[in-house]
Amino acid sequence: MQSNTVQDAVQEKSLSDPETFWSHHADQLHWHKKYSTVLRKGRKCLSNNVSHEHWSWFPDGEISTTYNCIDRHVKAGNGDSVAIIWDSPVSQSKQKVTYSQLLEEVETLAGIMREEGVKKGDVVLIYMPMIPAALFAILATVRLGALHAVVFGGFAPTSLAQRIEAARPKIIMTASCAIEGAKGPLDYRPFVEGGIEKSSWKPEKTIIWQRDQRRWNPVLKEKGQRNWQRLVKSAKNRGLKAEAVPVKGNEGLYIIYTSGTTGLPKGVLREAAGHAVGLNLSIKYLFDVKGPGDVMFCASDIGWVVGHSYIVYAPLLAGATTVLFEGKPIGTPDAGAFFRIAEEHKVTTLFTAPTALRAIRKEDPENKFFQEIGKRGGLKHWRALFLAGERSEPSIVSTFQKLLDEYAAPDARVIDNWWSSESGSPITGIALSPAVGHDHWSTEKHKPLQIKPGSAGKPMPGFDVRIVDDEGKEVNPGNMGNIVLAMPLAPSGFTTLFNDEVRFYKGYLKRFNGKWIDTGDAGMIGDDGYVHVMSRSDDIINVAAHRFSTGSIEQAILSHPDIAEACVVGIPDEMKGHLPFAFVSPSSASTGKLPAHPPPELFQAVNKLVREQIGSIASLGGMIQGRGMIPKTRSGKTLRRVLRELVENGTKGEYNREINVPATVEDKDVVEVARRLIKEYFEKKKSMQDVPKSKL
Repeated sequence: MQSNTVQDAVQEKSLSDPETFWSHHADQLHWHKKYSTVLRKGRKCLSNNVSHEHWSWFPDGEISTTYNCIDRHVKAGNGDSVAIIWDSPVSQSKQKVTYSQLLEEVETLAGIMREEGVKKGDVVLIYMPMIPAALFAILATVRLGALHAVVFGGFAPTSLAQRIEAARPKIIMTASCAIEGAKGPLDYRPFVEGGIEKSSWKPEKTIIWQRDQRRWNPVLKEKGQRNWQRLVKSAKNRGLKAEAVPVKGNEGLYIIYTSGTTGLPKGVLREAAGHAVGLNLSIKYLFDVKGPGDVMFCASDIGWVVGHSYIVYAPLLAGATTVLFEGKPIGTPDAGAFFRIAEEHKVTTLFTAPTALRAIRKEDPENKFFQEIGKRGGLKHWRALFLAGERSEPSIVSTFQKLLDEYAAPDARVIDNWWSSESGSPITGIALSPAVGHDHWSTEKHKPLQIKPGSAGKPMPGFDVRIVDDEGKEVNPGNMGNIVLAMPLAPSGFTTLFNDEVRFYKGYLKRFNGKWIDTGDAGMIGDDGYVHVMSRSDDIINVAAHRFSTGSIEQAILSHPDIAEACVVGIPDEMKGHLPFAFVSPSSASTGKLPAHPPPELFQAVNKLVREQIGSIASLGGMIQGRGMIPKTRSGKTLRRVLRELVENGTKGEYNREINVPATVEDKDVVEVARRLIKEYFEKKKSMQDVPKSKL
């Protein structure tokens, strides 16, 4: 078999014979009771008389994900291997936790939670910063056969209350504070107590990890509040521990809430067996992280699906080391934080969002931090940089690929991959160890498929990716359309929403009459099978009956050397319906106020690039320049809808009109910066239009 066809052959096998394919990979895990069925298919009938296709992986097997993440490795003699490296520049703290130590902490905490009333099938809400105790809480919850619902620490009380009401948790696990970089400690007490107060559902207990930077005092026992460390001390003195409680393969492992179009969060439900099997393959097949000696640094947060999968579960399933980072890509203390961690902890695989790299590049346009460490040989063990969360423009991929070529391990790769909360693991990517797809423990080395900047790679095992038009009919290769998935999804994918079957159907299946699962993304598949994810479906701009993705226009703009970041939205136009409108941030690290109107020569140069790379029909209808004006979610996604609303209001002179800003926004002040610059831009444009042409 030729090396460049291995990933294609694995993919074909996973779709043509899923039972044989996934049974092989399932056999690598510990089952408390072996499954008799790999894949069960059927139909679900909803209360509104609608039925749809349904499936479940390993439904009658019994498995404990915590046992597979910890106990299994300790029993295999790897208890002294490091499981977690905690690196917290914001608190000047570092800690290493071995698999044996992790087992002791998790079985003790599970015993405590059991005494506090948690049992199999209950929900535990976890609202915590990036500290080891958060991982202990996740793993202890699952050890009891309970489900966790992790909510990003720092969510406002109203957003937290929505999730408390939806999940109905038995208890809340939290901490006294987070540390927000230069801003200092963020007190969690008002968020948690405020969320409980606003919610009609009242959890029985709140267990609080006390941090020295800001303590939760007093701990009110009459309100069900408990001091976490005191409970642990008492439990260890009594020898209290809890054994792993297995659950059926089709029972829930966790709920993760993702933004809904109606404003109410959707609870994506992950089934236990498929999740473990799918992640245990993906970490080895795609990421080439196989066990002790491999160090995975996933620079995300446990509140997001990326953190669930590749900070917590997948590295521990593999028996590798995971880096838990409490900090930011810049400012804690500088733009070299990621590369310092890569050197110090001998990171082999780094996974982050393109947004983080843009921020680093903006602060350090000449890559001095990277090169300083690279020149002394500090990155020779670094084998791959994975990017996801938002489309990676080719310039980001090319820049960091050159740096890896020069300073990292031989043949180190930058790999863009695409997925979602719903999929649980990458839907597309380039497999670093493709032979693992055929033989889980293969050491056979094949050269991975070629990286194509701008593409998110090829489909991963079990994900059947198609491109369809608005009627659900497949389009020819190379044509833009809606990205959909055929059913069943790969084992890591969701099968429903928590306690909301009707919303699952309406949100994912109804648009294409139950034939496809709608990802909400738009893009194309080339003749070579590579998937190009261009934008969210609602980020398609219709210009004079021509459909353009915001991602492709942003890609053209970012090919200008003076622009570090770009965001494109549609602006209403009487003649063409909409025109592309750009927000750009300069690549220079210089400070000082920038006028909203860019210099004419910059606008002309950018528009020339857009016309050359997209076509003259895609020419920009306007461009605003500035710093700190492009709002993002905490997971790094650009909030184009927010900018689109602000621009549409700006065209009408309604600069102060209230808009809906989602709770996931990283920094609300950024929205106000954008509002000010939009006002400045349109006010100047209006004044220029009011000047008689003879005076211009």
